[in-house]
Amino acid sequence: MLDEYIDNIKDEIINTTCELIQIPSVHEESSNPNKPFGNNANLALEYMLNLGDKLGFRTKNIDGYCGYIEFGEGKELVGIIGHLDVVPEGEGWSYPPFDAVIENGKIYGRGAIDDKGPVVASLYAMKAVLDTCKINKRVRLILGLNEERDWKCIEHYKQKEEIPSIGFSPDADFPCIYAEKALLSICLSAFLDTNMPISILSIDDANNAINVVPKFCKVLIKIDKNKYSINDVITNINALIDENHFDILVKLNSDETIEIVSNGISAHAAHPDLGKNAISPMIILLNKIYEKYNLTNPLLNFFSNYIGTQTDGKNLGLNFPDESGNLTLNVAKACIENGNLKISMNLRIPVHTKIDKVKEIFKKHTQSSNISCEFFGEKKALYISKDNELVTTLCNIFNEKTNSNEKPIAIGGATYARAFPNHISFGANMPNNTDMCHQKDEYISVDNLILSSKIYAEAIYRLAK
Repeated sequence: MLDEYIDNIKDEIINTTCELIQIPSVHEESSNPNKPFGNNANLALEYMLNLGDKLGFRTKNIDGYCGYIEFGEGKELVGIIGHLDVVPEGEGWSYPPFDAVIENGKIYGRGAIDDKGPVVASLYAMKAVLDTCKINKRVRLILGLNEERDWKCIEHYKQKEEIPSIGFSPDADFPCIYAEKALLSICLSAFLDTNMPISILSIDDANNAINVVPKFCKVLIKIDKNKYSINDVITNINALIDENHFDILVKLNSDETIEIVSNGISAHAAHPDLGKNAISPMIILLNKIYEKYNLTNPLLNFFSNYIGTQTDGKNLGLNFPDESGNLTLNVAKACIENGNLKISMNLRIPVHTKIDKVKEIFKKHTQSSNISCEFFGEKKALYISKDNELVTTLCNIFNEKTNSNEKPIAIGGATYARAFPNHISFGANMPNNTDMCHQKDEYISVDNLILSSKIYAEAIYRLAK
């Protein structure tokens, strides 16, 4: 009955997904208290709440920070927690990232899989249950607007609204997620002497997000012509690039600054091995240039010795594998600010490793090197036993709907599931599918969008009946 209902509204689900993708809800700085995350994020929220009203649900805008769509009666509240904000579109797309192009059975667009497609699938799953089933609990789709940055939206929700007693977040992978690694971001900084004969003037990371593998990094350096020949320096830089097989280009600008550009491939920070980091080889190259000319900077040197191009932090002694996998490290940002060189990275820490242990290791390695270490973006791990009833119920629903025998998994991503007790992540990326989250040409297949809605409908019914 639920499956048939969703098949009958397939076109509506597709059209709604496309219309939502077409709202470029990337975070914007805002002074408007009613639109704290910018106009486009607010437009996405209003679009969903207006749709919820039309579909017969109760809706609420919570001070512009987030909102919800709800149905049902009863004391208990089942939560579905998704988000409408997206990371910046990036470059190199085959299709305009906010056009929602449908090609070869796929909907292409920023947010298609993270998290707009799954949110729409969840909403129409709620509609299917509302119109065809009897339940005795309330079901609430909570819509965040700041998931990709600071989670201020969900923190505001927790201060103002009722906490669901059970539920899921449609913002990861099927069959379901029983463990999510802890998160920690770190900013390392050190004084940068700009009076050297080879001076680093600027570092541009294209405003890369902390949770994205950077695909671009540009550096400008200035040469003291009284000490070195600019052409000789460029020749030496190119030799270092060739020697280390870096994807880096060098050119001389008209103002006689040397421009160095590193190219990479973006990916989600939870899977840094799926991308190609543009910042890491650039920092290593800068250190090698300094070494070539007998110059030094403590942060460049530290980075080359302990971080390098690795994504596992093993050179720092950050090797704590457990059932959730290895620690991963994504070098995400680099800049020069107030006379300091700054490098920021995002770590995903195995669930049974304490965050403080990682902090102590960084402090130990930096305290004697005139490198300051600032920690931010800390989020504790989520861990629920594989035998937990919520885990087994959702996993069984997926296997029943897909005629498969998948087991619960652990991930490095952070979802809203960890914001509430007794919640886990549940879809919508299918097993063995490439995770297109935060990547160029992000998409969700039409078949998987509809299948996800059917899976969510069954899950909502079982959790709320």
